[in-house]
Amino acid sequence: MGKAYKIAVVNGDGIGAEIVPAGVSVLKAVAKKHGFDLDLNELSWGAGHYLKYGEFMPEDGIEQMKKFDAIYFGAVGLPEVDDTLPARDYTFKVRGKLKQYVNYRPVKLFSGIDSPLRDKTQEDIDFVVVRENNEGEFVQNGQIMHAEEAGGVATDTSVFTRFGIERIAHYSFKLARKRRSKVTNVTKSNTLIHSLAYWDRVIAEVAEQYPDVEYNTMYIDNASASFVLRPEVFDVILTTNLFGDILSDLGGAIMGSLGLGGSGNINPEKDFPSMFEPIHGSAPDIAGQNIANPIGQIWSAAIMLEHLGEIEAAKDIMKGIEHTTSKGNLTKDLKGNASTSDVANSVVNYIESTELIVA
Repeated sequence: MGKAYKIAVVNGDGIGAEIVPAGVSVLKAVAKKHGFDLDLNELSWGAGHYLKYGEFMPEDGIEQMKKFDAIYFGAVGLPEVDDTLPARDYTFKVRGKLKQYVNYRPVKLFSGIDSPLRDKTQEDIDFVVVRENNEGEFVQNGQIMHAEEAGGVATDTSVFTRFGIERIAHYSFKLARKRRSKVTNVTKSNTLIHSLAYWDRVIAEVAEQYPDVEYNTMYIDNASASFVLRPEVFDVILTTNLFGDILSDLGGAIMGSLGLGGSGNINPEKDFPSMFEPIHGSAPDIAGQNIANPIGQIWSAAIMLEHLGEIEAAKDIMKGIEHTTSKGNLTKDLKGNASTSDVANSVVNYIESTELIVA
């Protein structure tokens, strides 16, 4: 018998109710093929839960999550709910309380999809954005004072610690060793001369411990331009919470659609469960139409299985995605006619119809 994993399944809001079940169908197929068990437990948390109960998750929600091996999540947010609440009361809360300090967001061009960058190929678009996930610009440390007065003031203070910078840097350099041995630190230390100058300093110190990995720095404005003009220069991108959020969406765009992007909010030490989700939002405008692109959600399933140690199963999912896109089974965002379920079924069929090769 193979291993058994206890997974919290959180559809969330909007298209989450369609793409998460699509991803779960792929997970069930690959688990059966590769001989491990998934104990899937659905938690109906998110903005919809907030509208009913005044909270995005129960008071003991984090304690409940700690009992799982991983969290498979869709998206959070609805038009009826204040847009400042989902991040504070769900996403950042989970990432912070469960010490998911790595936001891992791969970018690659799939077979059969033309990038908006007309001259770029699959060899050119293949890198990972590693975003520091617990500190930086998104700590929500600030306040608004005298809001209605002429002298109203609003502040948000970024927080960078040596501990936080070192651990995300070590993760990035170790990841680069498994890829093409190149780390690019995306920063803006020429203008943020305290916080990001310190960020650069600490990362440079860590870089000295990895002489086999090429290390360089790039300012965020140059990096944004380079995503479009020369994405082939990147391998592992190490950056802050805010910059990583923006760059990974730009990465989705150069792949062809934000619907393609998967991600992991990872606690590398596995002291707490990690959470896996697509990079996009809940897209309530297209919810319920079976047209949402599930590939980002399915890719997130592969990232989750890789984290759990089911490497071959994760590879099988990625082959299923490649097979599906190469055959032109594309959703509306990619100028195709396939439905959400069509794409998921295609990946499942590939997994079920191909032979399991035991090394």
